[in-house]
Order: sequence, then structure tokens, then C-alpha cells
Amino acid sequence: MKLMPTTHLLYLHGFLSSPASIKARMTAAAVAQRHPAVTWLCPMLAASPRQAMQNTLQAIADWPPASMAIVGSSLGGFYATWLAERLGCKAALLNPAVRPARDLAPHVGEQTLWHDTSVHFVLEPHYIDELRAMELTHISRPERYFAVIAKGDEVLDWREMQQHFAQASIKLLATGDHALSDYAQHLDEVLGFLDLV
Repeated sequence: MKLMPTTHLLYLHGFLSSPASIKARMTAAAVAQRHPAVTWLCPMLAASPRQAMQNTLQAIADWPPASMAIVGSSLGGFYATWLAERLGCKAALLNPAVRPARDLAPHVGEQTLWHDTSVHFVLEPHYIDELRAMELTHISRPERYFAVIAKGDEVLDWREMQQHFAQASIKLLATGDHALSDYAQHLDEVLGFLDLV
């Protein structure tokens, strides 16, 4: 089944990140310049996973699932997968978290954003439970997914990402880092997969 071109694009940032992240801004700029007809949204995600997804679903309630797509980085990649499975849309994932409840459990407590150290929030213990409830054992219709995975990721295990998205399209980088500092080199492939109008 051929996937429809993308008319609406949602970008979901990672843990301790924001819409001001370099990857989010680079993607936004490329979409605005090359695909001005595409509807773009990059919300600031709530600290609570349940709240973050409720807010996001509310924001895109009138979007057409068949022609929308999601880009998600790290924890945003986990959310993007959860949403794509729920809505049946495409998703491009950048070093996506697979088991964030396990990974974030040691970080319960007060946190500060990378891009703005004046912004603080508390990672509550029940947020870990919310993440655990959202975890997926597998993805359906792997053709809807494209993942950029860096073997040099210092935060997440690339093998776990590769295994989880084994049947999907994967660009496996021999080195790299969690932030995908060389994202500019992969942006065209991400946009190509999304097939923006």
C-alpha cells in the first residue's frame, strides 16, 4: 500500500529539549523553505508523558492521519512511534528511545532544559509509570517508519533501537552521537522519506 504525500508535519523534541533544539529549528527551516504548503507544528511537550500526548492529540485533532507524519528525536521518537501506531501515519525517528521508563527512572527529580537553564521541571515518579504504560513490544507496518540511528550514541543503546525497528528503513551511522550533531547530512533523507507536498 502506497503511503500518501505528507501535508501536515509534527516534530516532537526529546527529554530536556524543546522546540528551540537545533534539529527542530533545522527541520522547521527546511520545511518552510522547500515545502511552504505543509502545515508544521513543534509543540513544547509537557513533562508528564500522558499530558504531553493528550495535548498533542488535541492539537492535531483535525489533521488527516493518512497524510500527516511525525519526526521524533530521542524521547520524542518514542512518542512519535506511539502516535504513529495509534493514528496509522508515517514517522521519521532520530535515535529513538525504546524503553524510556527504564532509562529515565534514575533521573526522577528536578531537571533543567539543555537550551534554557532557567527552565526547571520535576520528573515525577508516576511519569515513569506513564511511560511504561505506553511501551510497545513491536511496531506494525514497518514501511511507515524511517530511523536514523548512531552507533556512537552515548545515551541510548543503538542495538536496541536497531532491533526494535529491524523491519523498518534504517540509516545506521558508524559513529555519530545522541544529538546527531551531523543532522544536516541526514535531513534530506528524512524529508525524502516523509514525501512532503
